[in-house]
Amino acid sequence: MRSFSPPPLLHLSIPLAALILAVWAQVPRGASGLDAADEWLRDRFVVAQAADTPEPRILVVDIDETSLAAHPWPWSRERLAELVETLIGDGARAVALDILQGEPGDAAGDMRLAVLAQQGPLVLAQLFDYEQRPQALRFGRPAGGTAAAAAGGAVPAYGFIANHAGLARAPHVGNIGVRPDPDGVLRRVPMYTWFEQRRFPTLSRALLDCCAAPAAAAAAAHGKNDGYQRVPFSRSLDAYTVAKAGEILDGHVDPALVAGRLVLIGSSSLSIGDRVATPLGRSSPGLLVHAAMLTTLLDQQAGLAPAPWPGRLMAVLFASVVVVLAGYTFARLSAAVNVLMLACASLTWLMLAYGLSVHDPDFSVSGPLLSIGFLLAVGVPFHWQLAQSGSRRLLDTMRRYVAGEVVDELLRSGLKDPLAPRQLQVTTLIADMEGYTTQVEALPVEEAARLTTDFLDCLTRPVLENKGTLDKYTGDGLVAFWGAPIPNDQHADLALDAAARILREVAILSARRVRAGGQPLRVRIGIESGLAMVGDYGTSFRSIYTAVGDSVNTASRLEQAARDFPHDVIIGQGTVGYATRHRFLSLGRHALRGKEHPIELYTLEQPA
Repeated sequence: MRSFSPPPLLHLSIPLAALILAVWAQVPRGASGLDAADEWLRDRFVVAQAADTPEPRILVVDIDETSLAAHPWPWSRERLAELVETLIGDGARAVALDILQGEPGDAAGDMRLAVLAQQGPLVLAQLFDYEQRPQALRFGRPAGGTAAAAAGGAVPAYGFIANHAGLARAPHVGNIGVRPDPDGVLRRVPMYTWFEQRRFPTLSRALLDCCAAPAAAAAAAHGKNDGYQRVPFSRSLDAYTVAKAGEILDGHVDPALVAGRLVLIGSSSLSIGDRVATPLGRSSPGLLVHAAMLTTLLDQQAGLAPAPWPGRLMAVLFASVVVVLAGYTFARLSAAVNVLMLACASLTWLMLAYGLSVHDPDFSVSGPLLSIGFLLAVGVPFHWQLAQSGSRRLLDTMRRYVAGEVVDELLRSGLKDPLAPRQLQVTTLIADMEGYTTQVEALPVEEAARLTTDFLDCLTRPVLENKGTLDKYTGDGLVAFWGAPIPNDQHADLALDAAARILREVAILSARRVRAGGQPLRVRIGIESGLAMVGDYGTSFRSIYTAVGDSVNTASRLEQAARDFPHDVIIGQGTVGYATRHRFLSLGRHALRGKEHPIELYTLEQPA
């Protein structure tokens, strides 16, 4: 018993599908399970990579619980102005106030804040809404930003919560509106927001621009990272210097701690502060997000940011190497060795992706793992099954479709891949019972099943006795072909012999039914010859040896056309050209469904 080798296309389909998955994973798309896996892995990387090295360029001023105990909330605008003036007086480069002031407060305090915002290095906050709501948010008056006729890369907004009109002339105002990912974790911020023909920077960008030269700020406002940008969270919470707002107001903070730093004022208090889920924690101070983004911008400005790498390309290349390796080893090594190889590939990719993630924020971390998982779940079992089946699979498959003597001849031929798809000249015969539904609808189930079985016997027996290959049953009919898997120059004549025999068998069955009080039977047969792709197009779950091509489609059209003729067998001109032992009657040129031009049709003049 010879061992069985599957067609090359079957060997290639699984690695090719795995590679397609790897490429597809790198294509930007909407939220999906794969994106969730990507973000989960990236979150693990962020936690492992977040450094606790002190961040000397930023000072976080926290209105914490102790500050609120010493100076109860709500604070007057005078107190906020005093806090900002103290920080600026201690040498802060610029101050960002992560507190919305939607309603006017005490007039003197509002005036002091307005002056600081217009003439000093103070950045106010406003919040843009990215949800399309039935009633858009409209509170306060947006300020800052630059005119822009189109959004460009900026994120469109549909509403806002801004400061009161008395602060609307502030030139530097930063957006604190965000949009968490579907799992509720905040990983990205909109660097620029587009609203009513203006572009507004995020708070960290506005703070950096506040103390930059106008030309540099203008250049930054038209950078390539305008839309949602991933926050790297390159530093942990402990890396940031935090000063309590109450201690600053009470003069208990050394001015040296403030001098030369960019200052973010916000609150971690549960009563007034905002808490968000980030990769670093499920309840992180919202101010941390702005601080982390500010660190990133400062690193970029100083040339300290990780160099960009083509993560998507590297992921696809890695998956390609694994796919090629798997395509070689699957057919040569045991399933256990292949599983071990894929496990090692997964670990290798995780280590590579860990380092690559800081250089490319957008590539799919889990893409190559998806490809490897597919090879593990499909490729390994597939090749294991091939190794187990061997020649038994060949014989079992062939004897279901091909006459016994054809199988014996096939084995004697010594073909290495007898089931591999090949282009051959074949003749296809398609037969069907006319009015099958009418015949069986009034019969009991047992009689209907018996009629179907008897009719299919009349079709199948002549096919196999004339060395045909049974393609499939079509309920009340069948598809068969000649000329494959063993090429046969007499394929057309053998098919015509089978058709003539089918007519006789059906006539005998029909006469027997009429004598028993039943309705007569008629079979419709279409026959055409020509090139077709013939082979095993199966999978690891099920195989089918079939023929595919224009001649096969034409045979189906001819069988359908038989209902318009008094003849039971309609033959195409391809079969007429190949036949040598039969005579034909021309039926003229007729248009068939799916054919651009009419073709010559024939029927048998007399049985062979």
